[in-house]
Parts: sequence; structure tokens; C-alpha cells
Amino acid sequence: MTILVTGARGKIARAVTTGLAAAGHDVRVASREPSAVPAAPGITVVGYDAADPAPALDGVSQVFLYSDPSLALAFVAAADAAGVKQVVLLSSLSALGGPEDLHAKTEHVIAGGSYATTRLQPGAFMSNAMFWAHQVRATGQIRLPYLDAEEAPIHEQDIADAALRVLLDGPGNGHDGRGYPLTGPASMTRRHQIELVTQVTGVPIEAVDLTADQARAELQMRDAGQK
Repeated sequence: MTILVTGARGKIARAVTTGLAAAGHDVRVASREPSAVPAAPGITVVGYDAADPAPALDGVSQVFLYSDPSLALAFVAAADAAGVKQVVLLSSLSALGGPEDLHAKTEHVIAGGSYATTRLQPGAFMSNAMFWAHQVRATGQIRLPYLDAEEAPIHEQDIADAALRVLLDGPGNGHDGRGYPLTGPASMTRRHQIELVTQVTGVPIEAVDLTADQARAELQMRDAGQK
């Protein structure tokens, strides 16, 4: 049986690939830029066109999937035609917010296939904190909205481990049709996360609590400056 892992350059996909290969499975990793994916023993790298995923799905029995609403129907049609038996979809905790959420829409479409579907719904990623590094180096600040909002960041390896468990158990082993909300072990504010970074690095950081409008304006300025 061949297992396809999409989004091959992402941290979660890389960890899933490593785990499947270590378990002795035939792994095919798919990327829009296959030449950028390092070769590894026992792993086949293929190109992936989300608008036409049929070539990558040929001969595949299970899939770890990154997807979005605009391309989900193409995947369902190709997966059904290829005889895929199980899809593990990387979704988001935001899907629990209602049917209009983009991740919820994707879940709905992907679940329409004839294969077994399991939805992984992680919240905030721990690695998101890495994006703060540029602000700290440039200004000594971290400027964010909702500094006192609670979240429970999760490590990507924990998400990958959940995906591995479902894929290794296979379809028909209790995961079919289920969604698994995933969080880290502790709830904390963003302000506390910044305090922890200071404690670990010894670098003093000023936490600046932005309003939503201020955050949008700063994001637009950054995007304009990168063009």
C-alpha cells in the first residue's frame, strides 16, 4: 500500500513522512516544487497539481492531505477514481466555529468522498512564535492584537503523531468520520508566551497590545513594503 503525503515541504508533512517510512510503509510525497524536496531512501517524490491531483493519486491507498475549498472537489473526484481508502485531512480548530469557516467548508467537501475521512483540527502552532523574531531584532518589541487572549499552542510533531496514529491504524479502526480537536498541554495568553521567550533567551521584549484595526493597518504596511 502506498501512502501519499501532500504539502511535502511543511513541518507536519515532513514529520508524517519520516514516521511512515520508519514504520516500513511505501511513502509518496507530493509538492508543487518537487525539486525542492530532499530525496530520502524509500520515499518517492512527485509533483502535485491541486487542480489535477489524479497523477499523484495513482496507486495510492491513503492520503495525508492539505487542502482548501476551491480545490477540494477536484481532490474528491480524483481520490474516488483512484480507489483511495482513507484520507486524513489537516484542518483547523477554527472549523468548529461554524459552517461558514473556510476549514469547515473544506471538511464538508472532503468528507463527501467514498473513502474514510478523519479530520485533524489543531489550534495555534507553537512555531508561530518564530515569526516574532524579526520584530524583536528590529525594534525590541512584539506587536500583536489580543495579547491577553488564551490559547494552547501545539507542537507540529504532536500533530504529526496524531496523523501517524490514524494512518497506521488504517480505515475501519475507529477513526472514520471523526474530527480530533488538537491543542497543546497548557492554555496561556500571548503576553505570557512573550514572557516565556524572554525567560528562555534572556532578551528583554516589550509586548505591545494592538487593536484589531492597528494590527490590520500594520499588516497592510508590511505587505506593501514587501512588494
